[in-house]
Amino acid sequence: MPNSVPVVATRSVSAPAVVATPSSQAPLSDLNLAARQRMLSQRVVMQTLLAASGDKPQLASACKTFQLFCDSEAQLLATLSHYDEASARQLRTVYEGPQGIGVTIETFMDRMRRTLEAIERGGQVQPLLSDIVGSTDEVLDALNKATSTFDAIAKSKSERLFKELGTIVSDIHTIAREAKIVSFNAQVIAARAGNHGREFAVVANVLSGISTEIDGLTKKALHLADRKQHA
Repeated sequence: MPNSVPVVATRSVSAPAVVATPSSQAPLSDLNLAARQRMLSQRVVMQTLLAASGDKPQLASACKTFQLFCDSEAQLLATLSHYDEASARQLRTVYEGPQGIGVTIETFMDRMRRTLEAIERGGQVQPLLSDIVGSTDEVLDALNKATSTFDAIAKSKSERLFKELGTIVSDIHTIAREAKIVSFNAQVIAARAGNHGREFAVVANVLSGISTEIDGLTKKALHLADRKQHA
């Protein structure tokens, strides 16, 4: 068969092979990648069942889907080192250890690899198929747990960013308010100076206009940041 069954990608892989993303498409986020794994797991099971019944084109499709699943899983595992310490620890808790979902996912991948190889050789596949079908709920639960974890991390990161943005915009708002006070005082001084203060008054008026514009923009930014945080 032209598409050989892929080797299972595990945590020990130092440089996992990742499916190349077309230049016209943006790379999937970790959250979307984790969510896609659920769909891929169900697709490859269905394709494998059809392949076992004698549908040869489905065997090639199953191999491609399985390769994509393996590559995506390797990519997700590789991202653990790219997160901050707290998020990485949260992900490792979910994936690693005897009770971690990593064992469930790797077991599924190993069973799927052996099943596809057996179908390709024309060997006995019924016991392997029974194991795969019987573990479907467990695998889905594991993949759902992964998706939920990446979702929680993404939301937490978004909340931190918007909180920082709100602080920065608030500081700008404070500076703009102080600039308006300075501008007002300058206008008063210019008025007292009469003709000698005309040029000073022009500068003060320009500063007042700029301060007012900045004040309006910061209020909009604060409103948007607050609305996004509570969306």
